[in-house]
Amino acid sequence: MTSLPGKTEKSLGLVIDLDTCVGCHACVTSCKEWNTGGHMAPLTDFDPYGGAPDGTWFNRVHTYEQSCGEGGRTVNFPRSCLHCETPACVTVCPTGASYKRSSDGIVLVDEDKCIGCQLCAWACPYGARDFDFDVGVMKKCTLCVDRIYNENLDEVDRVPACVAACPTGARHFGDLGDPNSAVSQLVAERGGVDLMPDLGYNPVNKYLPPRAKTSAPTDAPAKELESVTAEGGFLGWVDRMLSEEAL
Repeated sequence: MTSLPGKTEKSLGLVIDLDTCVGCHACVTSCKEWNTGGHMAPLTDFDPYGGAPDGTWFNRVHTYEQSCGEGGRTVNFPRSCLHCETPACVTVCPTGASYKRSSDGIVLVDEDKCIGCQLCAWACPYGARDFDFDVGVMKKCTLCVDRIYNENLDEVDRVPACVAACPTGARHFGDLGDPNSAVSQLVAERGGVDLMPDLGYNPVNKYLPPRAKTSAPTDAPAKELESVTAEGGFLGWVDRMLSEEAL
């Protein structure tokens, strides 16, 4: 089985704001476009213009309705690899194809070593891995490693394609291992949370919960925020939904 690095120099990851994500899927399509010619290209498509299109995607957006007191809200939930600190997808890999980089904490797949056993997909509770049936290997989000380190790009463009494309600024990228980084401060200010924290995989990526509605009574914001983040709230419901998918 594959071992994990004792520590990483950085913990690069995403912070996703569920309050400002509008579900436009710009992150999905930009991810597909960039990575079709990127580090893990190609991303296979089957019957893309037919009645049952399918293929390999690194990023998806799910849309849910969340009840909040007397009203409700639509919450768009982007989902991709969380680049966990202790990823089960890595430790379960029998060939070393799945690995976590010590330099920046990014979890990647070496396609030359992947035998297509799909153990990593079974081990990942977040459904963040896609098996490319056309080439017989597992593929996943790379945080656009061929983009964030590309010195031919202007520094402002050295971010994952999904971050660059987001029209509402709902996606943020940086070093979550640095408490003074902009993304770490954003998580602290907004109460960013882990997905399915009880599993102990310590996802690097964080989610910022929806803000309380401004029209709510003065005593409602704290209660509403609690309803969203608590076990019985929206993120708790997402945790349970993903757990059921993994079974």
